[in-house]
Amino acid sequence: MRGNNMLGILFSNAHDDKIRELTEKRAMGSVPFGGRYRLIDFPLSNMVNSGINKVGVITKYNYQSLMDHLGSGKAWDLSRKREGLFMLPPFGNESTLLNSRVESLFSIHNFLRNSKEEYVVLSDCDIVCNIDYTEVLAYHLKKQADVTVIYRYGEIPEGTSNPAVYTIDPDSRIRDLLVSPKMEGACNYGMNMYLLRRDLLIQMISDCVSRNLYNFKRDFVQRNLSNYSFYAYEFTGYAKAICSMNSYFEANMSLMLPKIREELFTPSRPIYTKVRDDMPARYGLGSSVSNSIIADGCVVEGSVENCVLFRGVKVGKGTRLENCVIMQDTEIGPDCRLSHVIVDKDVNIHPERTLMGYQSYPVYISKGSVV
Repeated sequence: MRGNNMLGILFSNAHDDKIRELTEKRAMGSVPFGGRYRLIDFPLSNMVNSGINKVGVITKYNYQSLMDHLGSGKAWDLSRKREGLFMLPPFGNESTLLNSRVESLFSIHNFLRNSKEEYVVLSDCDIVCNIDYTEVLAYHLKKQADVTVIYRYGEIPEGTSNPAVYTIDPDSRIRDLLVSPKMEGACNYGMNMYLLRRDLLIQMISDCVSRNLYNFKRDFVQRNLSNYSFYAYEFTGYAKAICSMNSYFEANMSLMLPKIREELFTPSRPIYTKVRDDMPARYGLGSSVSNSIIADGCVVEGSVENCVLFRGVKVGKGTRLENCVIMQDTEIGPDCRLSHVIVDKDVNIHPERTLMGYQSYPVYISKGSVV
């Protein structure tokens, strides 16, 4: 079994509507996370760590930031003469923007046909996790499945877009699928990750398009449950779905817990990202930092507690930050008070400003704002 016998496909714009504040000028995949990463770093690194050396990134719009971040794919060892990283911009019928996974996959049918890998891994960019796809492939082969669906058992994250709930037999075969049901309590819900043969994917997508069926979950999965053997693979590790501003804030705050950091950033399966060389973080006299993630290039002269500071953030004297996510190159003047605030990139906050949110409703300051 060779890991590079798999082809990776990432949907970078899926679920953009769930965090419109952060995706107004960027794709979901390029949303900053955890001090130095973007959301696409996690599924892309998972694929690279699983031996996948050919990955296609499907885009719709607002992908300039994504292209700048990914570049040639060098940071993920995908800058190659053969295979490597492929950006797949929209190319649909009558030049319309693609609205579903089925349309997106049909628009890249030449890319799929020209690929030589036997299996395809499909994934969105809205879930932060560290998963080994070689184990999924081994499970897929063991079960002799046509399609393997990756799922979790638990309560559906609030705000999830059209959640898929599966009925699973004791032998892990999927017998039924409910789309957007009214569920209370724990259930088997999908993570929007699938593994199947490349030729079968092409066949199923062509069949859907020929019948004018474009809903992936209803027409690609639900309609074909009786025609093909669908099996479920349970992922039990840490996973956080980014499906609202509140879940984005909670996901960043959860990184303060050592147990979660150890599970998400394992040395044997690192999360790669674009390298930006900068000076080490500098802490001024009288500064105070506790239980926070501080990236390189930061200058801290005030008090920081339970915060995530991205690269190049400057915190003035007398300023106090609590439970905040401050993105790249933001400058916060002296004597400010910020609590439960998400600040986007390149924001300038003047001295003596006070911004207060709440844990379930953080305040958001848009990119490039002056407060």
